[in-house]
Amino acid sequence: SSVFLYLQLFGTIVWILVASTRIPLPLLQGWVMFVAVTAWFLSIVFLCVFLFGYANRIALNWNQTDFLFHGATFVFYFGAFLLQAATTSLHHFPRKFNSTTQEKILADHEYNISIAASVCTLYVCIWGTEVCYSTWEL
Repeated sequence: SSVFLYLQLFGTIVWILVASTRIPLPLLQGWVMFVAVTAWFLSIVFLCVFLFGYANRIALNWNQTDFLFHGATFVFYFGAFLLQAATTSLHHFPRKFNSTTQEKILADHEYNISIAASVCTLYVCIWGTEVCYSTWEL
């Protein structure tokens, strides 16, 4: 259950960090938010299945289900990491290319927040890889 708590914690941090910026690229960061919120909700459901004892009542290979859940979470979070890192790397470009003002896509404070979101997303990917590997060994 500690695995789900770490996924909850870092997924929530990604969710909060991305939501605290002005979302300059909605298509990219929208996917990051979708992955963070969906993984957060599904891990709550998965955790409740174990906490309330439904796992004993449902005839299912829970090791395989756990592997598939964390494997899919890894794939989606890795994609989210790439998109968040891409958004972060574009921070110095102007917000509007035709404008005379030099407002950047991400302000300095938002740039720092975006770096933190990228790191937390990468941490969830690394954690998911470790969980998949340990589940595969069982």
